[in-house]
Amino acid sequence: MVHIGNSWDDILADEFKKEYYLKLREFLKYEYSHFTVYPDMHDIFNSLKYTPYENVKAVIIGQDPYHGPGQDPYHGPGQAHGLCFSVKAGVNPPPSLQNIFKELNADLGIFIPNNGELTDWAKQGVLMMNTVLTVRQGQPNSHKGKGWEQLTDAVIKKLNERNVPTAFILWGGNAKAKAPLITNPIHAVFKAAHPSPLSAYNGFFGCRHFSKVNDFLVSNNIQPIDWTISNK
Repeated sequence: MVHIGNSWDDILADEFKKEYYLKLREFLKYEYSHFTVYPDMHDIFNSLKYTPYENVKAVIIGQDPYHGPGQDPYHGPGQAHGLCFSVKAGVNPPPSLQNIFKELNADLGIFIPNNGELTDWAKQGVLMMNTVLTVRQGQPNSHKGKGWEQLTDAVIKKLNERNVPTAFILWGGNAKAKAPLITNPIHAVFKAAHPSPLSAYNGFFGCRHFSKVNDFLVSNNIQPIDWTISNK
C-alpha cells in the first residue's frame, strides 16, 4: 500500500482503502507496465512527502504533471517529479515555470534561479499538488477521471477542516474548480489565470500572489515563506 512516511499516512488511510482508490491503483499498475508514465512511480506522492499535514502554510494546485514529448512543444521528458510546476535541477524550466519566476521577480524582486526545482518551497510548508498526480507520456489529461481527483479533493478538504489559517493559490481553470471545497473562513483563496504562455497575460502577470500570501501569513502570526529558490 501507499507509504508517504509522515502524518498524511494516517490522515488519508481511509481514502487509500476506498474502492475508487483500489481501482485507480490497478489502473496505474497497468499504465506503468505498458506505457511511459510521469512522474517516476516513486515520485507520485512527493508533494505530500515534502510537506507534512501539520506543516502546510500554503497550497499551490496544478493540473496534471508535465507529460514529456508529444504535441505540446512546452514539455520535455523527465520534467515531472511530483511537485506541481517544479522540475528537477538540471532540467530547463518549462515556460509556465519561467513565468512564475518572472512574476516572483516583479512582485518581490527575487532573482530568477538557474534551476526549476521548487523543493525549497515545499520544505517551508508550500504543498504543491496537481489535481491529477500521473500522466501518460505525451498525452495531457490521459489520467483524468480515473480517481485522482477524489484523492486530491480529500487532501484539500482535510486542510480546509484545520483551524490553521492557510493560503490556497489557484492558477487556471482546473485549480479554480477546487475553490468550493475551501469553505472555512479563516483561510484565504488567491485566484489568477494559469502561468502558461497561453494565458499568463490574462491576469497571472501582476497577481502578486507571493507577497499577498506572505502578508496573509504574517497577519496571522505565521512565519512568511522565503520564496527564494537557491541556485544549484
